[in-house]
Amino acid sequence: MKVTEDELRGKTVMSREGLYLGVLRNITVDGKTGTLRNILIEPSEDVDPRLYHLDKQGHLIFSFDSIKSVKDVVIIGG
Repeated sequence: MKVTEDELRGKTVMSREGLYLGVLRNITVDGKTGTLRNILIEPSEDVDPRLYHLDKQGHLIFSFDSIKSVKDVVIIGG
């Protein structure tokens, strides 16, 4: 199944353990290879951002490869 970037943007993101992390805001791409690198998540108020890697805008950064499932929500893990 193919999923476009537009379909992912704005989706709820949860950890494999069921923790609501926030909303997917953007995806970074390697300009030379076109490889999808990271997803950027606007953190929920319940998430302590100090526990995660952040970009300059305060978005949580996760490797694109950490996506385990995409349905009504995006599930990430490990």
